[in-house]
Amino acid sequence: MRGRLERVSWKLLHSFKSPDLSRSCSGYVSRVRYLMRLKEDDEACREALKSGSFLLYYNLAPLLKSNSNVYKPSFLKASDLENILKKIGRDKHTVSESVLLGCNENGEAQFSLEVGDLDRSVLEQQCGGVFMDLSKAFFMLSGPEAPIVTKGKALLQWHQTNGFCSATGQPTIRNQSGSHRICHSSGITYYPKMSPVVIVLVSDGSRCLLGRQATFPPGMYSALAGFCDMGESMEEVLRREVAEEVGLEVETLQYSGSQHWPFPQSSFMVACHATVNPNNTKVSVDKAELEDARWFTLKEITEALQVKKPPRIPKGEPPVFWVPPSFAIANQLIQEWANQQQLTRK
Repeated sequence: MRGRLERVSWKLLHSFKSPDLSRSCSGYVSRVRYLMRLKEDDEACREALKSGSFLLYYNLAPLLKSNSNVYKPSFLKASDLENILKKIGRDKHTVSESVLLGCNENGEAQFSLEVGDLDRSVLEQQCGGVFMDLSKAFFMLSGPEAPIVTKGKALLQWHQTNGFCSATGQPTIRNQSGSHRICHSSGITYYPKMSPVVIVLVSDGSRCLLGRQATFPPGMYSALAGFCDMGESMEEVLRREVAEEVGLEVETLQYSGSQHWPFPQSSFMVACHATVNPNNTKVSVDKAELEDARWFTLKEITEALQVKKPPRIPKGEPPVFWVPPSFAIANQLIQEWANQQQLTRK
C-alpha cells in the first residue's frame, strides 16, 4: 500500500486558471476589491442596490430568457425591477432582501432575489422570461452563464436554511450583502459553506469508467463522485469511493480542477483522474450507490461528447449514451481523457 501511495501523482493539469485572461489585471483587481467592500460595508451595499442588476428566483428557480434555444439568466436593472414591483403592489424595499452575487465586466454589482411569495405568472409576464427549475435549466444554460445562476440558488438556499443559531436557537441576522449571518445572542458568525466532494474519472489505460445513479436522466453516465468524510484527505476519499462504488483499487491519481455544484445542496467538487491496474478491471457495482457502472471505449466517449443536450428517445427505444453538459466538471474530465487518448494513439 505504501508503495502505491508513493506513486500518487500530483501533476497539475491546470495549475491556475485566471477568471478571464482577456481582461486587464488592474480591472479585475478593482472589481475584486469593490466586491469585498460591498460584502463588508452595509452602506456601500445599499448604495449599490440602487444601480445594480438583479436575477430573480421563484422558489429557487431562476428567471431565464430563451434566445435561439439557448437559455440565459434574465438580469433586471434596478429601475426596471422597482417599476415591476410597483405594478404588482409590492414595496420597493423588497429589493433590500437581495443577496450579493458578484460584479460584471462593467463594474456593476449583481444580486439575486427570491420572489416565491409573489404571483409567478404575473412576474413572468412582466419580466418577459420564465422561472425554470435549476435541475432542468442545468441542461439548457450556456457555459459562461451557469456559474452565476447556480451561485445565486446556493446563496439563497443557504439563507433559507440558516435562519437560527445552532448553539442558542435564536434567530440569526444577515448583513446587507448576505455574505454572513450573526447570532447576536452568542456572537457566532455564520458564513455560507460548501461540502467537499471528490469526482474522479477512472481509466485502465485504454478505457474509462463511468457510472449512473437512478436519478440521472435516461442514458446519462458520469464520473464517480463522493462526499469527504470527516478527517479524510482528498486522496483517501478518492480511493475509498472507487473501492466502495465499483470495487476497484486506485493506483495513481492526478488533480484536474474544481467547481461549485448546487445539487442537492452546495458542494465543492474536486476533480481528478485516476488509474487502476489494467489486469484488475472487473467492476463490482454497489447497487445502493449506483444503478450501473461500466467501461467505455474512446469511440463511445467521442460520440457521447457530441451530444450537447438530453437526447429525445422514441418510445420503446433504448436510451442513447450521453455525458453531462460541457460546463460540468465531469465533462471536463471526460474531454481531457479523450484528448489524451487521441494524442497517445497518434
